Amino acid sequence: MPLTLDGPLKDHPRLAREYITVSHMIELYCQHHHKHRTLCNECLSLLAFSKKRLERCVYGDDKPTCVNCKVHCYKANQQDKIREVMKWAGPRMLFKHPVLAIKHVLDGRKPIPKHPKDSRHSAA
Repeated sequence: MPLTLDGPLKDHPRLAREYITVSHMIELYCQHHHKHRTLCNECLSLLAFSKKRLERCVYGDDKPTCVNCKVHCYKANQQDKIREVMKWAGPRMLFKHPVLAIKHVLDGRKPIPKHPKDSRHSAA
């Protein structure tokens, strides 16, 4: 599985953990639904897109979980696919990767930060 924490992800521990979590979710989903030991092309593409979105997240380490985020940065078809993956893999993460699953649940309970561009306008 391509878990390369290069670029912006290596400087943001929260985003790096989010990437690791989503990569494990996609891996679990692919192994069960597509019967691949390694990620198929469709799932690799989804993971690459997820990584790109995380690297460009305007919130940085303050990023809320996707379900709580006000900025929907996934394209519609990829948003549907990642939602399907997370819905299926989320409960199973508790058994396969319990620490990541619990941290993800705790992240979802944090207050949603203001959008960085909103704070720029309120300072004027």
